[in-house]
Amino acid sequence: MAKHANMIAALLRERDGYERQGKKDRVRQVDEQLEHYGYSPEPDEPKGRTASPQQTADQGTPTAKKTAAKKAAAAPPAPAAE
Repeated sequence: MAKHANMIAALLRERDGYERQGKKDRVRQVDEQLEHYGYSPEPDEPKGRTASPQQTADQGTPTAKKTAAKKAAAAPPAPAAE
């Protein structure tokens, strides 16, 4: 665990509360403390893939079981109406 990880986690929770309450002054003060402890916010952009996708199933093997056909074949025929 990083040297100041617990303090940074606590400051981030505190900052979140101030943001929800709309207290911009306090958010700015917490940001200063976060910077003091070496925290740098990550960009909000999604991260891209770091590895190429891998095939996880065989293409030639059927994946779904055909239980409906078995049930229809096993059911006795309906009696004829006379």
